[in-house]
This record gives sequence, C-alpha cells and structure tokens, in this order.
Amino acid sequence: MAESWSFLDTFESNFRPLVVIELAKGTKKETIEWFTKRIVDKKANGGAQLLVKPLVTEKGEENIYLVGASHLRLLLGAETVGLVKECNDNSMRTFTYSSRKTFRDFADDNHNFLTMAECQYIIKHELENLRAKDEKMIPGYPQAKLYPGKSIVRRLLTSGILVQIFPLHDREELKKLRHSWYGRVKVGYQPLDEIRCYFGETIALYFGFLEYFTFALIPMAVIGIPYYVFAWEDYDKYVMFATFNLLWSTVILEVWKRICAIMTYRWGTLLMKRQFEEPRPGFHGVLGINPVTGREEPVYSSIKRQIRIYLVSLPFVCLCLYFSLYVMMIYFELEQWALDYHEENESNFSSLMLFVPSIIYAVVIEIMNRIYRYAAEFLTSWENHRLESSYQNHLILKVLVFNFLNCFASLFYIAFVLFDMKLLRQSLATLLITSQILNQFAESLLPYWLQKRHKKRMKKRMSSLKTDTDLTLVEQINLEKEMGTYFGTFDDYLELFLQFGYVSLFSCVYPLAAVFAVLNNITEIYSDALKMCRVYKRPFAEPTANIGVWQLAFETMSVISVVTNCILIGMSPQVNALFPDSKMDLILTVALVELTYFHQSNICFHGNMI
Repeated sequence: MAESWSFLDTFESNFRPLVVIELAKGTKKETIEWFTKRIVDKKANGGAQLLVKPLVTEKGEENIYLVGASHLRLLLGAETVGLVKECNDNSMRTFTYSSRKTFRDFADDNHNFLTMAECQYIIKHELENLRAKDEKMIPGYPQAKLYPGKSIVRRLLTSGILVQIFPLHDREELKKLRHSWYGRVKVGYQPLDEIRCYFGETIALYFGFLEYFTFALIPMAVIGIPYYVFAWEDYDKYVMFATFNLLWSTVILEVWKRICAIMTYRWGTLLMKRQFEEPRPGFHGVLGINPVTGREEPVYSSIKRQIRIYLVSLPFVCLCLYFSLYVMMIYFELEQWALDYHEENESNFSSLMLFVPSIIYAVVIEIMNRIYRYAAEFLTSWENHRLESSYQNHLILKVLVFNFLNCFASLFYIAFVLFDMKLLRQSLATLLITSQILNQFAESLLPYWLQKRHKKRMKKRMSSLKTDTDLTLVEQINLEKEMGTYFGTFDDYLELFLQFGYVSLFSCVYPLAAVFAVLNNITEIYSDALKMCRVYKRPFAEPTANIGVWQLAFETMSVISVVTNCILIGMSPQVNALFPDSKMDLILTVALVELTYFHQSNICFHGNMI
C-alpha cells in the first residue's frame, strides 16, 4: 500500500469536481494557502493527495473550492475505506488495488467502476482524516488551537472558518433518477439500486424500508375496509382483527431483516468492516492521551458525563413527560365539555364540535414533539458524548420515550381506564390523520415552496452575471450551497415509528388506520424523493448494513403491540363470556397466551435464521 502512494501524481488533466468546500468570507489568505496545500500534499507529507480548484465568484472572492481526485487516487482510497465489491467469481470481497483485475467490471479506463457517491465518500473520508502535525494553531487564527492528531476539517468547522462541505449533484444522473423515481406516476417498485448508487446505502435503505412497510400495510388495509364497513357501530367485534394485528406486527419485522440482509449483501455493506470511529466535532475536554490510539486528544471524564445524564437530563425528561400527561388531562376535560355541549344542543354543529378537542390535541402534540426535539438535541450535545454513535443512541432514546408517551398515552388511558371504544376510535382517527397532514406540510410542501422561491431569485441574479467561468457550474454551485441541509433519516424513521404504533396498537378498533397509513406512505415516497432531489443539498453517502437502532425501536413497539392486543382481546365481551365466574382466570389466561406467543415466535424465527 505504501509503495502505491509514491507514484500517485496529484495532477489530472480532466478535473472532475466532486465536493464543494465553502470557507467563510474574509478568510485570511495564509489560512487558505495552508489548508489547500494540506489537501493537495502527498500522503507521505500528511496531505490528502487530492485535487483542488478555486471557484471565482462575481465579486472576485475565492471562498469556494472544488475538490476532486485522480482515478488512481480514488481506487487507492476505496481500499483505504474498505469498500466491498463483486468479484468475477460472483463472491463479494473487500477491494484491494493489487488484486483489482479480479473484480467485476474493472478496467483501467473504466471510471464508472466506483459510483459517484462512493467517490465523494472517499474524498470526505480523506478530508476528515487530514490531521495536524506540528501546528499549534490554525495559521492566521491564533485562537483556533491545534495539537498533533487533531482533525483539521473538524477544527475549521467548529471555529467557523469552514462554512460547509457538500457533494455536488450530477445533473445528468439526477435527471435520469428523477424520471425513474418520481417523474411519472406508476405502480411499481422504487429504483433502489439507482438510489443507492446516487445517494448511498443509508438513504436507499430508508426508502427500501418505507416501500416494504407500505406493502406490508396492504393486507391490514384490505382486511380493514370490510371489517370497518360491516362492524361500523359494533365496537366490541375486534377480536379477530386484534389477533391478526399481533401476528402481523411481529412477522413483518422479521421478514424485513432478511430483505435488508439480501440488499446490503448485494451492495457490499453487509460484509464491510466498521471504520474506527473518530470523536465528534462537538466533543471537548482536557487535552490528554487516548489509551487506545495513543494519540493526544481531548479527554472527558465519564463520571462527569453520567452526572449530567442522571442529575440533569433524566429529571428534565421526566418533567417533560409529566407536562405531557398534564396536557393530556386538559384534553380529556375538553372532550367532556364537547360531549356535554352536544347532549344539550343535539345539532350538526355540536356533532362537529365533538372532533374539535381531538384536532386541537393532535396539533398540540406535534408542536410539543418539535419543541422537545430541540431541547433533547441541546441536552444530548451538553452531555458531551465522545462518539457520534453514542450521541445518536442517547438522542433517539430521549426522543422516542417522549414521543411514545405524548402520542399514545391518551389512547392507553381511553382504552384501559375509561374503557370507551367509541372515543378510542375517534381519537385514534383524529390523531393519525392530523399528524399525517401536518407532517406532509412541514416536511415536504413548505420546504419545496421555499426552495422554488429561492431558485427563482438565484436565477435572476445569475442571468446578469458576467464571468469567464463556466456559467452553468457557477450557477449550479450557487444554487446548491444555498439549499437546505439534509440532516439524516432521523425524522423520517421517527414518523414511520409513530405510524407503526398507531396501526399496530389500536387499529383493531379503527381498521381504517392501515388504509390511511398506506395512502400517506405512497405520497411520502414521492414527496421524500422530490425533497431529496430538489430541496436539499446532496448528502454524503454513508455505508450501512441495516437501519441501526431503529430496528430495535420497531421491535420494542412490536412487543408493546402484542401485549396491548392481547389485553384488548381479554377485555372483549366474547372472551369475557368464556370466564363468567373468575376474572383472575381470564387475566392468567391472557398472560399465558402472551408468554406462549413470545416463546414460539422466538423459536420459529431464530430456527429459520439458523
């Protein structure tokens, strides 16, 4: 490997821009010279050995730089990051430059052997691994301290010198993808392989899961429509649907594991070794020696972190949960007021007023969820987690606990305290439909409208621009750098998680829940695709083998769903009639059925996996 770097030249006659670096306006010249030199410098000298070209703006400023790499450099980078590729014998192996001829479709002149997303991922990896050597500070900025082994890019970002790094869109490839993905209304599968090649495995897996979950909802919707029609006013005839519900919620997640493994094996990420995880950009502490790597880097006491988690974050989360329950009780007071008003007036208007408390409560839930999200992000950052994975796990746990209680506590209260199946149906329908409408507006329609307005303004500016530089490239970069940043699949998975809860927990009393979920997800596929291609900057590809901690979250919801549906079955008049004398026998029977179901399902699925 070391010998390969020595003959690698940084010059490339056909420069292909892949990544854009935007520095803060007014960045000192000595800082720019030092940073660009480190990017193009040889690996032996601590550089990234990449290609850099400045983009001169209309004012003559040079704060935007285009980064690319030679074909040979990208191949060597593919070996560094451990990309897995298909060989001529149909096996999947980690790519190495020395054995490059054994890989399918490889040729020295085939620049499409690596996808554009893989090339951009390699460049991002190399830029993030630019490390300080003997520098004590960033040249030109004495306050921005450096120490040996510190990531230069991360330090530039935290000090505000580096504004952003983002991968460029390939306009021709994006045009083809948009046409096959959402350019025409059709019934069929999404082009997941093309999505993966363009956006990477993390984005492709989200859309794969969204598509799979939508198809998995169809049996529930098909059964739910006649069930709803023929048992409209009989709220107690839900035993058969609840039984099917608990089976469905468990089976679909196990089937997804297999589908996910098949896809990621084909893409090469199932066998990809995990990279050593670097400290988060926001992580801070006293300078010390890492006992694992031996490098000098910030060290923060785990005891201090635990104190922050258990003495500050945990009480705050509990306080928010208490406030959520308090709001829920106000909602029930409004429900009682609406019911009393309807009984006094008995009019069409009073009938409509029965739905007003649920609609107001659904809107309040969405507002509280979003406000809490910002608070959870602040708290999790303040806890000062060293690794990004630890940060994400703590953030997801905080958000899921609050969202679960905030969204479902009222439904549990109605079902198991008030025993009011009619109100449960009304509340579930209102919460589900209102949340779907608000999410579609906030996540897709509003960003798309704002982006359209911004694009029109930018085109007017660019039409009057006089420059010798390629106008289309300048226009593209100026448009893309002002686009919103896609912060990952967190919100998308969270929305599906809550939807899965609405369907799996109580849809037996409102069978149309799955129907509305299917309709929402179909529009979600198209709106999310539009959002990825037109609204947000292109995100860097992130190799992954599964949907991560969200698999555990959905499985936990599935367990809660099984318990809930078993209790609802036990509460039904049909089952109660079988135990007229002893309620304790009924409770023990329901508990025994739950335990037996969990035991048999584990044996079945683990046996099949073996």
